[in-house]
Amino acid sequence: MIKILSLLFITTGLYAKVVIGFLEDSKNNSPIANADICDKYQCIQSKKDGSFKITTDALKLKVVARGYRPFAFKSNAQKKIHFLTPIKIKALYLTFWGCNQHSKTFKNTIKLLKQSSINAVVVDLKNEYGDILYKSDIKKAKEYGAFKNRQVYNIEDFIARFKAEDTYLIARIVLFKDELQASANPDYAIFKDGHIWRNGDGMAWVDPFDKRSWKYAVDIAEDAAKRGFDEINFDYIRFPAKDGIQLQKTNTIQNRLQTLDGFLAYAKKRLRPYGVFISVDIFGNICWSKDDMGIGQNIENFAKHADYIAPMLYPSCFESGTLGHCYPSEYPYEMVYKSIKHTHSKIDPSRIRPWLQGFRDYTKRKKHYGDYEIQQQIQAVMDAGADGWMLWSPTSKYRLSSLEVISSKKERKND
Repeated sequence: MIKILSLLFITTGLYAKVVIGFLEDSKNNSPIANADICDKYQCIQSKKDGSFKITTDALKLKVVARGYRPFAFKSNAQKKIHFLTPIKIKALYLTFWGCNQHSKTFKNTIKLLKQSSINAVVVDLKNEYGDILYKSDIKKAKEYGAFKNRQVYNIEDFIARFKAEDTYLIARIVLFKDELQASANPDYAIFKDGHIWRNGDGMAWVDPFDKRSWKYAVDIAEDAAKRGFDEINFDYIRFPAKDGIQLQKTNTIQNRLQTLDGFLAYAKKRLRPYGVFISVDIFGNICWSKDDMGIGQNIENFAKHADYIAPMLYPSCFESGTLGHCYPSEYPYEMVYKSIKHTHSKIDPSRIRPWLQGFRDYTKRKKHYGDYEIQQQIQAVMDAGADGWMLWSPTSKYRLSSLEVISSKKERKND
């Protein structure tokens, strides 16, 4: 745990004050550097020795330190020790429809939270179609009809159900793939051959170069942060892998990288004051690629602003021949372990939190991914030193026996 000793010192004005303190890891008493201490208007970082000083008129300050749960403390606390709880994420993905609190999927998820070491859930806050999980005051979302299929009618109660199980709550927001937004805004939808382009599953995309798409996504994320989500996870943070599409700028690697870097800088500036983390999903092959694969994804680039990088290390998604294997899906441990290790030269492994495969292999062999395959992937993450994992099943169907690799070791929720 981190303990924070906060001392109230000099009053600099009628309301503003200087808050001085330090961050310390109580497990080894080492100082915690580069943690963000934020109020509504600013964030400062703790120094190498763990000390910090911030001038603020806020009643509460938020602390965001990678590897720990988000935390808030009163700015007028004097000689009071606060504790931040360390956590390695062990998450299950919950579909948009599975978030309905009356569904069997939702009830099974709560049951697994009670019975296992699972300590986090990724919920579909905005899906690929553009549906949003709950109703808010975002005007554009109402105009697009994004609340029409909402599954949660009381978001406060929904969050409370998870918090009762001490669950770290992650809001997944699909970014540029958005049928509702693109259809309503043809002036910044992606076109091809004179028509709004739709990919293989019939979904339209908005142009990542257009900052109106940035604002809409971050408006949704900001509302989620205010409601009590711990982390915002951006999926489809990329350009389409499609030739011949019409974009507002030339589709060069430089333009792609600069654009997604700009989006994340913008998102972090707006979201950090709420004390939430940011994670981004990337293709698993990006771990091995020397370029952006034509879609704008680059680990070093994303790591400048995102807290965690989430490569989708589904063994089924690797091409035949990867690591010398005709059928990579037959090697769940090796594909996950070696992919994570290969990123070590690009980023601290503690900032890698991969998606793991919890679904049947869809290549020629149609390999069933059951308890053994899931356990092998989880073990690979642990052995490679990554910061936890997230398990993806498109139906959100999970079995307790698949998670025995962690529950058998009697790991605590926060380990």
